[in-house]
Amino acid sequence: MTVYVPGVSGESLAFYKALQEAPEACRGVCFVGALFPGINQSDYLGLHPEARQRNYFMLPGLRKGLADGRAEILPLDYPGIFRDLQQNVEVDVAIAQVSTPDAQGFCSLGLSQDFIPAVWGKAKIKVLHVNPALPRTQGSFRIRFRDADVCCEETSDLVHYSKAVPESLQHDIASHVVNLVNDGDTLELGIGKLPSAIVEGLTSHRDLKVYSGMVLPNVTNLIDSGSIKGWGAVRAGVALGDPEFYKRLEEDPTFYFQPVSESHNLQRIAEIPGFCAINSAVEVDLFGQVNSDSVKGRQLAGVGGLPSFVGGARLSEGGRSIIVLPSMTDNQKYTRIVPALSNKCCTALPRHDADYVITEYGVASLRGLSIHKRAEALISIAAPSRRDELFEEWQAIIRGL
Repeated sequence: MTVYVPGVSGESLAFYKALQEAPEACRGVCFVGALFPGINQSDYLGLHPEARQRNYFMLPGLRKGLADGRAEILPLDYPGIFRDLQQNVEVDVAIAQVSTPDAQGFCSLGLSQDFIPAVWGKAKIKVLHVNPALPRTQGSFRIRFRDADVCCEETSDLVHYSKAVPESLQHDIASHVVNLVNDGDTLELGIGKLPSAIVEGLTSHRDLKVYSGMVLPNVTNLIDSGSIKGWGAVRAGVALGDPEFYKRLEEDPTFYFQPVSESHNLQRIAEIPGFCAINSAVEVDLFGQVNSDSVKGRQLAGVGGLPSFVGGARLSEGGRSIIVLPSMTDNQKYTRIVPALSNKCCTALPRHDADYVITEYGVASLRGLSIHKRAEALISIAAPSRRDELFEEWQAIIRGL
């Protein structure tokens, strides 16, 4: 069988626990879904020596499976994952964690609408985990209770995410970012300390909206400060946070959820004026190429929604793509503005997508710049102690072109 298991905050921890208690049921089963490193801790491949897994992000438990042929990773962005699930994967069983049915017999997907719509209609067996602990949220996709083949009700823990607390470095970088955000902009933000610091710096802005793949508790600061107002002003595929945040999602009409086919639709994003995509990176080279998910050739995750949001922002009227990163690695040994990306790393964004790059030392605005000028701009925001070295290496690169 091929069994679809939802990822991120949509994962049914009760279903995984049941599999742990009956590992023989996993013999020969291929688990497929978009499970995310650092968020989803379940090791489906480890349930049985003959279990298999198809995923789109690198997970700790997958490395051994890649070596012995039991696992496969598809190098796709979010729209590509949705199409793969919709068109290429034959789903025998689909699991969906949902809220209790409403008066009309519909269940909400609660915290995560991302990929379920790609598989639910075609699954041979549709299984609902009705979790009373799951908040009922507004969204463009619902599941009719009577359409399921199997329903199990069990109150179960939800996937939570601890708030990232920014430090002075992140606030320094954020201070440059907020100056590029205008009143009335629509924002897309990732997760981590940097996006948290950026949100903290935007509370004096007005008429902001959020249109993102994921939304975290820090966005409530913008709602409470009056920076974001109105029904459905925050739109996302997934919510991730703590119990207090999850409770608010059920009561606050500002939040609206949508599947990847909507949240990552490049045409829809491009039609939003003033779309501002703000994303982190591992390193950026002097051509403007971006590595977002590998260190020394070791893949950490996947590109996710980055290409969609960057592409949409660059087509949006008044839109901007902003890449943010510290100038140095955490141990202060290596510069993160590098001469050229290694041929061992996975490039997330090509050089022609370069727009704004920001470190604690300032903003490199790359639009309309020649390769020489963009290299100069990027060197100017590198750590001062590495600038001469970067300039020399750039000269060597140019001689070889």
